[in-house]
Amino acid sequence: MEMAKEMISQHGYYAITLLLALGIVGLPVPDETLMVFVGYLASQEILNYFYSLLFCFIGSITGMLVSYEIGKRLGLKAVNKCGRWIGLTPKRFEKIKGWVAKYGMWSILIAYFVPGVRHVAGYVSGITQMSFRRYVILCCVGAAIWTVLFVSIGYMLGDKFAAG
Repeated sequence: MEMAKEMISQHGYYAITLLLALGIVGLPVPDETLMVFVGYLASQEILNYFYSLLFCFIGSITGMLVSYEIGKRLGLKAVNKCGRWIGLTPKRFEKIKGWVAKYGMWSILIAYFVPGVRHVAGYVSGITQMSFRRYVILCCVGAAIWTVLFVSIGYMLGDKFAAG
């Protein structure tokens, strides 16, 4: 988290977008913690609340789109060969593929709130050739709810601690 603080202090909203995108793609970035921290910074008027929401939203959508495209273009062979680097083992892929088949479009929305699933939902959606248009719509809805929730939690906690 220290690296995230440093990046945000140096690069502001762009760092927020990049960190969230990388976290969703599967790199070890604590997404929810980052958004709560961003909300806290907004409550302290270090960041703007609206811009914080916007850039968190853009970062989460970017990560989901990148993972979808990687899944679509590189497919299951890449998962079997390199998936372990981002936590997508063949066993986990099959489990999440079954989850996506069971819950359909709801799986993308729910995935935002389940660490581990969120990071592989895009890959699975790309590999299984989910309609791109449907995927984008679901990602936008999920990202909007997810980012508003966690940034707002940080904002409200920051206000509460500042009030003493």
